[in-house]
Amino acid sequence: RLLMSGASVLHLLLQVIISALVLCLAPSGNAGRKVFTCPSSCSCSKESIICVGSSYVPRFIPNDVSSLSIVNGTFSEIKEAMFSHMPSLQLLLLNSNALTTIRDDAFSGLPHLEYLFIENNKIETTSKYSFRGLRDLTHLSLANNNIKALPRDLFIDLDSLIELDLRGNVFECDCRAKWLMMWLKSTNATVSDVLCAGPEEMTGKRLNDMTSLHNECISTDFIPLHSVSTESLSVDTFSHKNDVYVAIAAPNIESCMVLQWDHIEMNFRSYDNITGQSIVGCKSVIIQDQVFVIVAQLFGGSHIYKFDEDQSKFTKFQDIEVSKISKPNDIEAFQIGSDWFFIIADSSKAGLSTLYKWNDKGFYSYQSLHEWFRDTDAEFVNLDGKAHLILASRSQVPVIYQWSRSTQKFALQGEIPNMEDVVAVKTFRIKEDLYLAMTRYIGDSKVLHWTAKEFSEVQALPSRGSMILQPFSFKERYYLALGSDYTFSQIYQWDAEEKVFERFKEVYIQAPRSFTVVSTDRRDFVFASSFKGSTQIFEHIIIDLSL
Repeated sequence: RLLMSGASVLHLLLQVIISALVLCLAPSGNAGRKVFTCPSSCSCSKESIICVGSSYVPRFIPNDVSSLSIVNGTFSEIKEAMFSHMPSLQLLLLNSNALTTIRDDAFSGLPHLEYLFIENNKIETTSKYSFRGLRDLTHLSLANNNIKALPRDLFIDLDSLIELDLRGNVFECDCRAKWLMMWLKSTNATVSDVLCAGPEEMTGKRLNDMTSLHNECISTDFIPLHSVSTESLSVDTFSHKNDVYVAIAAPNIESCMVLQWDHIEMNFRSYDNITGQSIVGCKSVIIQDQVFVIVAQLFGGSHIYKFDEDQSKFTKFQDIEVSKISKPNDIEAFQIGSDWFFIIADSSKAGLSTLYKWNDKGFYSYQSLHEWFRDTDAEFVNLDGKAHLILASRSQVPVIYQWSRSTQKFALQGEIPNMEDVVAVKTFRIKEDLYLAMTRYIGDSKVLHWTAKEFSEVQALPSRGSMILQPFSFKERYYLALGSDYTFSQIYQWDAEEKVFERFKEVYIQAPRSFTVVSTDRRDFVFASSFKGSTQIFEHIIIDLSL
């Protein structure tokens, strides 16, 4: 038997008392936790909460609540992570509230949610990532709202989706519905009928049954890329040994600037400078893999430069015999059979527009055309299998020359009536049809259609100080750029159904003189020369309207 002294017994007794006090004062497992009180507008049970007419989402709920219903509420949007404090929710019902918007990540923090009902509200739109993270969701209803369109790939995270209800909405079955139409074909979920409320021709049809939409869901735009800080009168482009070049006639710096597309940096960089006096035109010609640039000047004569492979630059190749050229205004190069030609249109009263021909050693003066008529532009065109030249003039209507196989010269064939004071003429084709774009400085510029015997007018475009009406195309999209010295330049796009050009976009360029298409590395550009400002470069881009 162990005997203890009185002091030892007293010490042991004190330890027991202290331990008991510690146990009594220690917090229990529920101490410090806020006691849940069911909101006055709700009825609550152990696993569910039902609220009627509530203006807010209950903030403090037990962890074991798995079902929340809010009906006839007054809040208007579902904000980001609005229910993240309820991670155990498996069912969320938000019917007959005043909801109009669902924000991105509205249901984040609900990893176990399986049933989501947002019916009989006023929802017009949802954000693209509204349902992000709901990988366990099996049933979703957005029935009876005001939804016209849903953002693309809205349901991409819903891996477990079994049933989707979209009834009672006002879907516009246009480009915005294209992705949904395609998703309906690929999903394994059961989806209610998606009825079209518009456009008019689609009203009442089921999007579920469609395989295509009538609307063209691809559009385009011209966006400013950058500029070349010099004034210019013309821009020409050529390709040589897999490289793309641009030649810019810049009279203010007395240069024909040559730019090259950089395939690594993906931009146009300076490559060479052909200097001269009052350069008004730079035109490239490639003959037997040799690159020539014809440089027309107001003073000091005109010249031809040839690309020197060894020096990687252009060197003077030939002086052009210009005794009959006083004021060059345009250069047009073309081929008839195996023969190469170019023509310089002369806009002075004393000059003659002159045709030059290649003879394997250089170009020589071959034929003079159109005396005393102040020619402003020359355009080569093939009409019904025969070579023709159209010369525009400030002093008379445009005239047409036809190539004679017997004389090997151009002979005057006729004129284009009722088209006085034309400053530029350009040909273009839309599929098999041939058209002319006739530019007039004041009045109406015209689009004419070739009808096997003559050109007939199909459209007039109001001109306000226009020096160029330039046609161009990218694949199956056809455009006209109408420059203006006084206001915005207009880009028109061809309407295949109406067979006219419709106004498409306004661009601001100071005194534009040419619009030139340059394509490289699957990108398309338009160079706009400017007589009073920087040369502008626009990129033609494709826009998917179904995004």
